[in-house]
Amino acid sequence: MKDLSIPVKYSLFISAGLIAYFLIISIFGAHTNPFFSLFNPVIVGIGMYAAIIAYKKKKGGKFKYQKGFRTGLTTGFMATIFFTIFFAFYATEIEPNFIDRLLSMWDSDWYVNIGMVVFTVALMGFATSVVLTLAFMQKFKDSWNTREGREHTF
Repeated sequence: MKDLSIPVKYSLFISAGLIAYFLIISIFGAHTNPFFSLFNPVIVGIGMYAAIIAYKKKKGGKFKYQKGFRTGLTTGFMATIFFTIFFAFYATEIEPNFIDRLLSMWDSDWYVNIGMVVFTVALMGFATSVVLTLAFMQKFKDSWNTREGREHTF
């Protein structure tokens, strides 16, 4: 992708939204409750959808499914990387006992370190990005149920 301005711009908005949401719920002490992470895909979804729409507007009639898919995926992956870096910094520098408080929600004998938690946060973000991109691009793909669509089939 030659022009990364749209994914960079929207991924910064998404990660800023995720960070702001995380910090707001941390004020109330709710950031250790995994239930509140269910709102994260909403923030990511709004930003990724806006990025795909912005890319479609920029390309006009030359919008291709593959390029729109790449825009959504790149935006989501970059936002995930930015938020994961913040999360690792927060969990190690700002609130060092955060991981212990987070993991106290589960009664487990497993040893879980910061690396495993950060990896899980990144993996969840990447998975969310893939699923949301696949879902959003269904709206933007060309239909084969029209006369024009049938003419382009094999």
